[in-house]
Amino acid sequence: MDTAKNFNPDTILLWDKVSGSFEAQRIISLFKNAEVKIITEQKLKYAEPISAELALRKSKKTLMIGETSSFINQFDGNIGENMRCFPYYKLVPLSNGCPYNCVYCYLAYVYRKYGAFIKMNINYDKMLRQIDRLAKNNPHKICFNLGEMLDSLALDHITNLTTMLVPLFRKYENKYLMMLTKSSNIDNLMKMKPNRQIIVSWSLNPQIVIDNFEFGTASLDERLAAAKKCQELGYRIRFRIDPGILCDDWKTAYAMLIQKIFDRTEPENITIGLLRLFKGHINLSKKAYDLKTFEHLPETAKDNKLRYPTERCVEFYEHLINVILGYSNKTSIGICRESQDILNQLNFKTSTCNCIA
Repeated sequence: MDTAKNFNPDTILLWDKVSGSFEAQRIISLFKNAEVKIITEQKLKYAEPISAELALRKSKKTLMIGETSSFINQFDGNIGENMRCFPYYKLVPLSNGCPYNCVYCYLAYVYRKYGAFIKMNINYDKMLRQIDRLAKNNPHKICFNLGEMLDSLALDHITNLTTMLVPLFRKYENKYLMMLTKSSNIDNLMKMKPNRQIIVSWSLNPQIVIDNFEFGTASLDERLAAAKKCQELGYRIRFRIDPGILCDDWKTAYAMLIQKIFDRTEPENITIGLLRLFKGHINLSKKAYDLKTFEHLPETAKDNKLRYPTERCVEFYEHLINVILGYSNKTSIGICRESQDILNQLNFKTSTCNCIA
């Protein structure tokens, strides 16, 4: 069940420079029981030492309200030797994490202690100006990714970001907004008129993987129902099956997932990827979530992350590609952040992926 709509922080860290703003006070008014602490720096300081796993658990109930000087960060596609990714722009009105507890989340590891909170950057006027300036000064196609440092829709009922961004992108001919989510929180999207510049993408996995690794997120059926409603209204939709996890009987589980996708929707793209973790991430997840998991990631790849052995990766991709092609030759297929060696073994040329319009 999607828990994001019930997000209720225990602590709100309010940066003193925005404490009197209407938007800050509006957000605070939504959480009557939260303890509000005025901070002079947009940093988290614990009075006493705290373990990384406890900081991670507390981060899901800690909201920081502040500002940022730059809402847009350019990603050049460089993720390590022999690894493949396309460049795009990250759009970061929220950062550091989200209310969900996905045990493989790289943000949980990156911000595991000193950035362990959900941050809302509320100087939205600057965000809109920065988007507009980049859009108008660059004649090339640009994709803004609203899903790299946050879940695009999980807290949209609080921020109302989509009500600002969806109409904005209507005026751009070749600039696109990509929203990636594990949420079913589409109420604001349902109230607006879609346009071709907006792409809504759901991160999907079989329900057994969701149950074991994506705590608090919308169920598979909830995500697909939300996707169907968005497509029926006129939004462009995509899916990202990533990170794939080799659970028991994974071939059947992922085949059934793909069958459900095409039974209910007609996605323009499905991008697939496999689990990859930083070395210390396994221990953090086991301690934070009391799990015995990720036991089969013995190999360190050239991007310095733990990954499944090459032969298992090739087997996974071949299986999913064949199942997808069995349902549709109109849906493009992408492979996410994978090595050229594996792409060569697959004899597969990915020209489109989730993050590129």
